[in-house]
Order: sequence, then structure tokens, then C-alpha cells
Amino acid sequence: MSDAAGQGELARLRELVRVFVDERDWDQFHTPKNLSSALAVEAAELLEHFQWLQHGRIEELGLEKLTQVRHEMADVLVYLVRLADKLDVDLMAAVEEKMILNRAKYPADKVRGDARKYHEYKDV
Repeated sequence: MSDAAGQGELARLRELVRVFVDERDWDQFHTPKNLSSALAVEAAELLEHFQWLQHGRIEELGLEKLTQVRHEMADVLVYLVRLADKLDVDLMAAVEEKMILNRAKYPADKVRGDARKYHEYKDV
């Protein structure tokens, strides 16, 4: 997906959420604090579906649970997009910026196949 296509999809999603919120007069409740809280709650609801699974792979979920997971993922994305909208954050630019920082923190030649945190291998 090109950057322009990604921006277009995010803009479309942002507008879809804005319309939904405006139709219900919910903007008054959508402070960054409240949206961050809602995002954390939805992320926890997503995690709950994997809580007691051995590995959390798709074959362990089944169709019904996979549908529920998909809906929780949508909730997480909606709140993230809404928070970015309220704070005027360009999510594509933020991800691109963060990937530059991550590349420096986790150089591929040092961390390939290694799941440790950056501070655990830094001097190795």
C-alpha cells in the first residue's frame, strides 16, 4: 500500500468515525483522556480472547471467537483513530517516524531472531 493510499484509507476511516460520533453528539465525551481510557479497555477486551489459549494462534480461536477478536480489533482501531483525530496526529507520519527510531534501537543485524528488549543486547 502506498503512503497516499494509506493516508486515504485512514482519512476515510477518520471521517466514518466522525460521522458516527456526530450523529450521536458524543464529541463532548471524547477527550484525549477518555479516548485513551477507552482504547486501553478495548485492548484488554481483545487480550481476554487469548487469555487461556496455549499459543493464541488462529486455529485455536475458531470462527466465532475469530469474529469476536476482529470486532475487538476494530474497536481498538476506532478509538486510536479518534484519539489521533482529536490530537491532530497524522498516524502514518507517526508510524514512519517511530519506525526510524525502532530501526536505530533494533538494528536488524543485531536482533534478527532475538526477542529481547533493546537494552538487553545493546552491548553484546
